[in-house]
Formats: sequence, structure tokens, C-alpha cells
Amino acid sequence: MARKLVIGVTGPDRGGSIAWLMTALAIRRCGARPLRITPGRPAEASRVDGLVIGGGTDVDPFHYGEERAGLESLRQEEDGEQRSSLLDWMVGLVLSLFRALFARHTVQGYDPDRDRLEQHLIRHALYYNLPILGICRGAQLMNVSLGGSLHQSIEHFYTEETSNIRSILPRKHVSIVSGTILHQVLQTGDCRVNALHEQSIKDLGDDVVVSAAEPTGVVQAIERRGHPFFVGVQWHPEYIPQSVTQQNLFRFLVRCSRSCCEEKVTR
Repeated sequence: MARKLVIGVTGPDRGGSIAWLMTALAIRRCGARPLRITPGRPAEASRVDGLVIGGGTDVDPFHYGEERAGLESLRQEEDGEQRSSLLDWMVGLVLSLFRALFARHTVQGYDPDRDRLEQHLIRHALYYNLPILGICRGAQLMNVSLGGSLHQSIEHFYTEETSNIRSILPRKHVSIVSGTILHQVLQTGDCRVNALHEQSIKDLGDDVVVSAAEPTGVVQAIERRGHPFFVGVQWHPEYIPQSVTQQNLFRFLVRCSRSCCEEKVTR
């Protein structure tokens, strides 16, 4: 019997339980085994066949040569023209309740131990061409690890007419760049996604390209040229289990991980 693929999923030591459970569910649905990795529960990079760098606290701007900006108030205005299906609302409501129930209320800050752990795993994935999917913070850190930088606040991208939607529901419209791996994965030129982030990618890292953006110009996804699957998305596909399109991200990650394992065996 063939060995079940192991997909490492990173997260914080405290909190992040719902994100972990939903990501683990998505990976299991693809026939692979998820392995939770945190600073307090590290794992040898050689144990995993693929990686998910999860969401969470902001990346310390020290890593891209900037000072820490002061916290700014977030505008959480709703856009009445955005529509979601009844199923989206039901799933979103349940996940929101669980996130609130299991949230760890800690002081907002940075997580240097997690930064170091994930940067090590990202470098490993780059060196060994290991398939890697970054989610929200994960996408940002992937870009920073390749020499890129971040907008510490994205409020300047928006006006009263283009409010910054922050919702677990897929209510934000993004355009997918044709010819990218992401376009191949999602099989669409545009889609609606959720949005929980306060920062975004600014300067691109080495060989990093934009694969999705919203109309305001905020980068919503990146990938790296020459890598089999180095994709980072600003949204949270783990919180959209009802979407076949979004779950394709996990399917392609697992599929690419399997192909990479088979190539190693035949060498």
C-alpha cells in the first residue's frame, strides 16, 4: 500500500485551532495526512511532502527592513452590493461562531519564533522544490522570505466608494492573472473570496509574480516563477469548504506533492 502523503501545516502555539481544523479537513479530503507544526511543536522539514504556511499575526517588519508602524483603526464597512449564497452565509456563520468561541484573546503583537520556524520551512521548500501554499500571513511571509516587503496597512487603497471588506464570507472580488499557476488551479479569471487581512504585499520578492489582485490594486495572490507550486493567497480557502473552486488549491497542492514524491523515487 502506498504511503499517505504528509502535508505540514504551520500555525501559532496559542490560538489558530479553527484554522488548523479546517485546513486539516481540506487536506484529508484530498487523501493526504496533515501534520500540525508550531514553534512549540516543530517537525523536521524532511518529514513533509508539502507545506501550508497558515495565517495569523502580522509578519514582523524587521524582516523587510522597516520600523513597526502604529496600529491604525480598521474600517469594517459593509458593501451592500456584494452577494453571497445562503450556503456561504450558513458556513460563514458557523465558522465565525467557532472562531469567536475558541479565540485566544492575547495582546496584538508579533511572533518571532513562528517567523523563524516558517522561514526555515520556506527556504527548505525552495531548495528542494517542495510544493507550498501560503494563506494570508503565509503568503506575505513567503514574499518577504524572497526579499519582498509589505504594506503594514492597506487602508490607503480604499475610499468611501471602495470600502475594505473584511468578512469570513466570500464577498471580495479578485481578478486572476491568465497564464499563472493560480489560473490553472482555479480554472477561472475572477472569483469572490473572503478577507480578514490588514496588510498586503508591497514590493515583490525575487522571481515572485502577482497572480491575483482586487480592483483597488491590492495584491491578492502571488507565485514564484520556476517552482512547481509556490503559491500564496491573501484569502482563507480553508474557510470556504463549500467551494469546489477554492478547495482546488488543496487538491493541486496534494497532487503536486505526489508528483514530486514520484519523481524522487524514479531518480
